[in-house]
Amino acid sequence: MSRRRVVITGLGCVTALAESADTLFTALCEGKSGVSSIESFDTSAYPVRIGGEIKNFDITKYVEQRESKRMDRFSQLATAAASQAVDDSALDFSKEDVFRVGVIVGTGIGGIKEIEDQHLRLLSKGVRKLSPFTVPRLMANAASGNIAIRYGLRGPNFSVVSACASGSHAIGEAFCSILADRSDIVITGGSEAALTRIGLASFCAARSLSTRNDNPRAASRPFDKDRDGFVLSEGAGVLILEEIGHAQKRGAHIYAELLGYSATDDGHHITAPMPSGEGAAMAMKLALTDAGLEPQNVDYINAHGTGTELNDITESAAIKTVFADHAYNLPISSTKGSLGHLLGASGAVELIVCVKAINESTIPPTTNLDNQDERCDLKMDFVPLKARQANINITMSNSFGFGGHNACLIVGKV
Repeated sequence: MSRRRVVITGLGCVTALAESADTLFTALCEGKSGVSSIESFDTSAYPVRIGGEIKNFDITKYVEQRESKRMDRFSQLATAAASQAVDDSALDFSKEDVFRVGVIVGTGIGGIKEIEDQHLRLLSKGVRKLSPFTVPRLMANAASGNIAIRYGLRGPNFSVVSACASGSHAIGEAFCSILADRSDIVITGGSEAALTRIGLASFCAARSLSTRNDNPRAASRPFDKDRDGFVLSEGAGVLILEEIGHAQKRGAHIYAELLGYSATDDGHHITAPMPSGEGAAMAMKLALTDAGLEPQNVDYINAHGTGTELNDITESAAIKTVFADHAYNLPISSTKGSLGHLLGASGAVELIVCVKAINESTIPPTTNLDNQDERCDLKMDFVPLKARQANINITMSNSFGFGGHNACLIVGKV
């Protein structure tokens, strides 16, 4: 029996750089940046005062104001991205078996702003003054739950929490749900809104963020020897996955096919990757096997590429382990140079970038890559500074997270 095939029929995203898949990809290819000074709270006492902050986001473009007040910001971003993706897919759920439509949305942290706000309320006003919506807003599964409620969907519904690999894991599990014939359609992706007082302070305490406050646009520097940490960002990316026969029957526009997925763990350290890159390399190898592909079939990799020394060097080594000589002919870029790091949403947004790269025959650049770190191998092609036209049939997206989590997704032209 042949395996079911899974295609992508809808795209949606909200980021600091753009609020749709099309405008995001255009901005990335033009080398624009979504990193700026943080304005939503006072950062004067912080060593880091920059981030990928979404300015002027209006959730009421997507849901009624009363409904939006029952959501933390991460749920609002996810709902907005899902709304875009559903509209893009032209799905009419009144014509679907809603028990065959799932929602799987990942997040690394969930409703951290709600926790922060209600804790302050607890301290200042007392235990009886907390909002009755505190738990429904802060829980990590709130995004997937709200999306299902919005559309009346009753299939598999859960959240994946695996730090910065959450979005990719969610998409992979959605892929598996369709392969296993448990679903025909899954709304999937990732969302994060950790750019809050405690969120920023926590990463500052870990000394993992760039302190290039005087030049925000140049702060995120994947694979560059002058990097000084990643940039904390917020946002959401959502895709519609659909069984190919179902999509064809309703005349859907098909962007690409999801070909392979794998997940491994380093089993090494809670925050640091395994220095050899063995876990990441195995994730890539298993994804290729799952897709029935050889390394030389891959035309482009969207790297995890955080702009931290540990990640950049380890990921470079892992890619060389898997792709051998092909690693030197393989374009690799990290769009975190323009977007910063969206934590649990990063993998979903980056898979959207991979899909757009296939459709637009364009590889987005690694911005701010002025001086490539020789430890990332100067012979490797990280597509510095400028976008590149290319015929792209197969792309790979890597995501790695604290806890040693590794996820790899492969998409291809249909």
